[in-house]
Amino acid sequence: MPENNQPNNGYEINALAKEESWRLFRIMGEFVEGFDSLSGIEPAVTVYGSARTPPDNPVYQKVDEIGFKLGQAGFSVVTGGGPGLMEAANRGAMRSGAKSIGLNIRLPEEQSPNPYTNITLTFKHFFVRKVMLVKYATAFIITPGGLGTLDELTEILTLMQTLTIKPFPVILFDSSYWNGFINWLKESVLSQGFISEKDLSLLRLSDSPDEIVGSILEWTHKHKLSGQQPV
Repeated sequence: MPENNQPNNGYEINALAKEESWRLFRIMGEFVEGFDSLSGIEPAVTVYGSARTPPDNPVYQKVDEIGFKLGQAGFSVVTGGGPGLMEAANRGAMRSGAKSIGLNIRLPEEQSPNPYTNITLTFKHFFVRKVMLVKYATAFIITPGGLGTLDELTEILTLMQTLTIKPFPVILFDSSYWNGFINWLKESVLSQGFISEKDLSLLRLSDSPDEIVGSILEWTHKHKLSGQQPV
């Protein structure tokens, strides 16, 4: 008799291998759906931020304004599709008549997609969703947020630092929120040589929706870029 938890004539191993093969096809399916659904949304700007910010918060209202002005300027607006500041950016984009895209994620504590999108996709795999949030963007706006927002910010900076993607603008909105992070990067990370001055130059701080949209327009016109990062 086989010992407990040991394969029975290889059946368990074969079943596991089969499940992993199907997992690969499901991952490929998410990529295909994302490419098919998002092709043609360029130029687009991806907006990251907290899912926990209520509509009566002044930052929510400012991010709504950013989404609206981006839409007026001819950009599609892409977010993680959830509530809070993601909802605010989508809401503004929808008010402007622009394409408003929400890339939602299935979580153990379900994140419901916000109602202000005209293209909504829901992903099971975080890494597929991350690719889609980056692939079609000509700029990235990082609004106040928690661990997920910090994860996305540092990943974008790493991709640019390593020349994996083009060095598009990365704008931190709300200087009162981000000043401590910038100071830490300068005083602790840069001072010890873990990053370079060039890495810091990838970041911009702004408190003005008009300034943010203006700087993105200036960048795209100067570099004649329309988006579509390599996968």
